[in-house]
Amino acid sequence: MAIEERSPEPSGVSGAGLRRLLDELPDELLVPVFTHSSWTSRRSESYERLAFLGDSVLALAVTAHLYPRLEAERFGAGRLTKIRAQAVSGRSCRAVAERLGVAQRLVDAAPAGAAASFVGTERVLASVIEAVIGAGYLAFGYERTADAVVEAFAPEIAEALENPVDFKSALQERLARRGALVSYDVVDEQGPPHDRVFSVSATIDGVEVSRGSGRSKKDAEQEAAHAALEALG
Repeated sequence: MAIEERSPEPSGVSGAGLRRLLDELPDELLVPVFTHSSWTSRRSESYERLAFLGDSVLALAVTAHLYPRLEAERFGAGRLTKIRAQAVSGRSCRAVAERLGVAQRLVDAAPAGAAASFVGTERVLASVIEAVIGAGYLAFGYERTADAVVEAFAPEIAEALENPVDFKSALQERLARRGALVSYDVVDEQGPPHDRVFSVSATIDGVEVSRGSGRSKKDAEQEAAHAALEALG
């Protein structure tokens, strides 16, 4: 399967380092990065294992970047965890993937006649970005890959620091004014254990008001809370 090579972004553009890393991947890693599991009879030839590895490298790279830069008195473990979770969330990975043109590269890599309607979904784009990171780690080592990750996710890291998202707390504070309570329930789970997508409902005083999805239960709950806040106006 031929993968079209792309020119790197100009220096200083968010994602340039990760794009260069991607363009320099050897074929034995580049091909599986852009192979969906439904396009091959062997799941091991898809991006899933690389995404599993890349997820850990991504989390470590962002953690190692944040830890020495944030004051210990102001940023305890709990706050650091929330900032990291937002910076490396499925939504953040999708944003990076869109800047790198991942969806089009997936379309280009799809076998003739294969379904490709799902290539723009958050789950797929996030998984491919994680696969790129995992492949980069195998090909070029941690240091270069971590530098590229931090540069590529810089806008998402900055957003997490400047505008931390905690829709669950905001919703609970709003409901507390009227004595109402919200509960969250997992209503659906899809995907293999290492690439699970959860769907969660938000119920207020016994009435379901919204649903959200995410690659962890916490992300799905945040999305459900966000949707509930919007529904409440």
